[in-house]
Amino acid sequence: MALLCLVVLSLFALTSWSLRAAESERVEAKPRAVTPRGELAADERNNIDVFKLASASVVHITTLQREGGFFSLDVREVPSGSGTGFVWDKDGDIVTNYHVIRDGEAARVTLADQSTYKAILVGAFPDRDLAVLRIKAPAEKLRPIVLGRSADLQVGQKVYAIGNPFGLDQTLTTGIVSALGREIESVTRRPIRGVIQTDAAINPGNSGGPLLDSSGRLIGVNTMIYSPSGASAGIGFAIPVDEVNRVVPRLIRDGGYLRPSLGISAAPPEFNRALGLPPGVAVIGAVRGGPANKAGVRPFMRDGLGNIVLGDVIVAVNGKTIGSYDQLLEVLESFKVGEAVNLRVWRNRSFVLLSATLKEEM
Repeated sequence: MALLCLVVLSLFALTSWSLRAAESERVEAKPRAVTPRGELAADERNNIDVFKLASASVVHITTLQREGGFFSLDVREVPSGSGTGFVWDKDGDIVTNYHVIRDGEAARVTLADQSTYKAILVGAFPDRDLAVLRIKAPAEKLRPIVLGRSADLQVGQKVYAIGNPFGLDQTLTTGIVSALGREIESVTRRPIRGVIQTDAAINPGNSGGPLLDSSGRLIGVNTMIYSPSGASAGIGFAIPVDEVNRVVPRLIRDGGYLRPSLGISAAPPEFNRALGLPPGVAVIGAVRGGPANKAGVRPFMRDGLGNIVLGDVIVAVNGKTIGSYDQLLEVLESFKVGEAVNLRVWRNRSFVLLSATLKEEM
């Protein structure tokens, strides 16, 4: 028993000595001298400059759902999703992806200074995954993003993405233009062509945010990533700014996108192949009094015996070759309602030129 007590006392003394020694070392220890760093590298300075220039224009969007019981008068708005957007003008117009706000019943926009405002939907164009919200914020708080061009982009060019991935505020990622002219599918399953592919990390929450060039100019709107896991896998896509700059003013002006139309019904591609027709849009119906009907377009029909009577195949609009109905819609979107276009049609194994004045699609 005495031996056990002696061992315990020895251990206690040893522990106390160790603690006193450690405490003594902590008291005597001094911070190490800091080595001054040199100048920032040129690319680091540019990264910082781009972020400072553009981040004030980037906003966080929170979509809301109204929640309340059937017998309750207490209806609350609870967050249901989030994304990114950017300031378009001093009027408070905010550009984002349509898929960011489509499932919400209301939305809030948080500016870079953390002030938050209720937003209303100004207009949307789901076929291009674009939407415009508007907030009532003081003009001095709104810094419109600087616009660039996408027509002259080159593969290998450096790009930056700013957004709010996973709810994290104002995150900057960098990369390059990996490819141009890509095609993705919109929420309406219509193709979006001419899309920019980038390896800049684009994660959930980045949607609707800006893709910038090395001068901090907007060159695209980040819209989606290609990843089985949902996290960035080095393949992201952005809608080119030239397309954005064409669509957004119409959404602001008209509250929606008034798609110009010829007033026709088109046959599927198999129809052309089965009849040995040239590539293009085989017209199988024309709205009476519509643009195509007035221009003299002849649809394919069946006679009294059920035989097909050859009609017109639209092969070009204003000199732009048309290979499918989707391509026809895409070309028509570059015009405005009321504009006249020249139609090159295949008719009876020869080509005819017709003129049609576009109307709003019904």
